[in-house]
Amino acid sequence: MIFYEKNRGIERMKRRRIEIVSALCIAFSVFPSALPHRHAAGMDYVTVSRGGTTSHVEGRILVEAEDGGVLMLATDGVLWAVQPQELEKRTSDQVPLKMLDRKQLTETVLASLPPGFAAYDTAHYVIFYNTSRGYAQWCGALYERLYRGFYNFWSRRGMKLSDPEMPLIAMVFQDQADYVDHARAELGEASQQIVGYYSLRSNRMMTYDLTGSDQLRNGGPRATSAQLINQVLAQPRAESLVATIIHEATHQLAYNSGLQTRYADNPVWLSEGLAVFFETPDLGNSKGWRTIGAVNYRRLDQFSRYFANRPESSLASLLTDDERLRNSRTAPDAYAESWALCYFLLKKYPREFSNYLSELGKKEPLVYDTPEERLATFRRHIVDDLSEFDAEFIRFIGGVR
Repeated sequence: MIFYEKNRGIERMKRRRIEIVSALCIAFSVFPSALPHRHAAGMDYVTVSRGGTTSHVEGRILVEAEDGGVLMLATDGVLWAVQPQELEKRTSDQVPLKMLDRKQLTETVLASLPPGFAAYDTAHYVIFYNTSRGYAQWCGALYERLYRGFYNFWSRRGMKLSDPEMPLIAMVFQDQADYVDHARAELGEASQQIVGYYSLRSNRMMTYDLTGSDQLRNGGPRATSAQLINQVLAQPRAESLVATIIHEATHQLAYNSGLQTRYADNPVWLSEGLAVFFETPDLGNSKGWRTIGAVNYRRLDQFSRYFANRPESSLASLLTDDERLRNSRTAPDAYAESWALCYFLLKKYPREFSNYLSELGKKEPLVYDTPEERLATFRRHIVDDLSEFDAEFIRFIGGVR
């Protein structure tokens, strides 16, 4: 979820998107007394009646509420939050859970898409597209470069990440209209100004062919060759668009590598701060991006402006309460501070930060900490004296150039 100052109209829509996506993240906290569901390793089978449609879902129940509602991971990677009134039938057996393999996953997803879509395979992704194959290949190269960089970055810091259970899915629509039609169910009308997003529910990355956008084409034809695609997306005005794609793809990697758990109580400052840390594009590179952890000058400038009126409670509120990042009025400053805090921790407290991330990565879905518990976890792994830490943080960021 990206903020830029140059286009106020788009910025307003992106602020609206924060409210929508945040709602998606917490939509299932309505489960009363939700507890992890534990039974012998096996498959669960659920029949769901929703909106006049009956669905038969196979997978594993992760969370069960006292009222009978369940959170279920399907074999295609989709999370189903099933309310008790939607649950028609439920059975289980002792057959070990097995996620769909690449061939099964490709066939399942293609069957759910309109005619005209094809699949392009990379080492770790399946790109589903109805635009040019050249653009799908460009996206695949970008995602694979990020994948390698992401795993190498954390490995060098002692983090033991797991491989995704199945190929990662990325959807690339031929134009904004097709993308909006698909995204509207999750993002509403804000989808008209959002060039890409990661869906916690479906575990899929969504975007469209940016070379066909009015912002980049200048009335010319859509780029289809690798050379033309790279030329279009190396334009300075493409920087924010490429950054958005990297930002959202970073979320997907975090939730599929064990760094974070979908629908767990992940502090929003951490999720977004890490995604911003990875997002900075390198327009001098033929692929549009290669740099992990470069100074994000837009966020640094935003934080510098915020600092003039930054309250003493700013750090504590960021650590304990997600509201600043969900509120459209306060979100730009909160995102900037989230990036700054992650940047500082990774530079000055790498071992402590890795331990903190490791504990949070073990959290169960739909189990929520109190503000006091969140702060205690941070203090246990990073530093006990928050005032002294905050002063060091501000001094460090003030010296970043």
